[in-house]
Amino acid sequence: MRDFDLNLVRTFVLLYETRSVTATAESMHVTQPTISYGLQKLRRRFGDELFRRSSGGLVPTTTARQLYEPLHAALSGIEAAVSGARTFDPAAHTTFTLCLSDLGEVSLLPRLMAALPRRAPGVTLRVRPLDVVNAPDQVGRGEIDAFIASPLIGSRRVTRIPLFTEDYVGMVCAGHPRLRGDRVSAAELAAERHVTVFGPTGHEGPRRALTEQGLLHRVALEVTRFAALPYLVRQSDLVAMVPRNVAGVFAAEHRVRLLELPLEIEPVHVSVYARHSHARSPAQHWLVAFMRDVLGDGSAVTDR
Repeated sequence: MRDFDLNLVRTFVLLYETRSVTATAESMHVTQPTISYGLQKLRRRFGDELFRRSSGGLVPTTTARQLYEPLHAALSGIEAAVSGARTFDPAAHTTFTLCLSDLGEVSLLPRLMAALPRRAPGVTLRVRPLDVVNAPDQVGRGEIDAFIASPLIGSRRVTRIPLFTEDYVGMVCAGHPRLRGDRVSAAELAAERHVTVFGPTGHEGPRRALTEQGLLHRVALEVTRFAALPYLVRQSDLVAMVPRNVAGVFAAEHRVRLLELPLEIEPVHVSVYARHSHARSPAQHWLVAFMRDVLGDGSAVTDR
């Protein structure tokens, strides 16, 4: 297949996956007119409109739906064969830019940094605050290479690679005057004052659980960052509900104690978001695989 034909296949696959001329252009680092021109050539080649415009983006036709799987498989096979000729060398000096939440910086970044010297001695990381609203556009514009987030983000500019799922535990000061042991009952929880985190999308579970139990009036304090919780809890009788992984980090560094909760709290799903597979550089492919290997729970679906 000629390189020009390969670019047309990549254009089609990305248009199908992103349903957006703009997002496809950003992923391929070309202009929107270039993508529109490529789409016209695809339409002539297949004798079909392929995509119709709608208020929600491009809608594939029946022909496009039939073409996607074989063209996606062909593109993946070609890229796999070619990747050997343009592999990324993690020993070479490279800087990746990631966006992480405060939870990510506390619980995930140390694990990545611990693995880097052995796995990628030439790689350095640049971390920026996570803005879940603008992060997909930042990936599309090439300002960041990837971001880790818990909400399910529906932007067509990025693809989601699941890492792990975690539940919540209670966190109190080590010498809490009433709560003992490693569990708290529903009655005990209802009698205590709570501190909750307001704002981070993807962590609504604890507040929703308190609301369902009629305990929202027991919230004595709202803060904006999980990183503040151990400092607030260790010097008070407040109860916090914290994702299990970061709670373990807090317990190792602060005079706090973790408690199993009696509430049904929706677990949080943590994923890495990056460009679509066909639009990533070899270095970005390596980065996604590295994060999935270091942070994943082994059950993540194959990234395509």
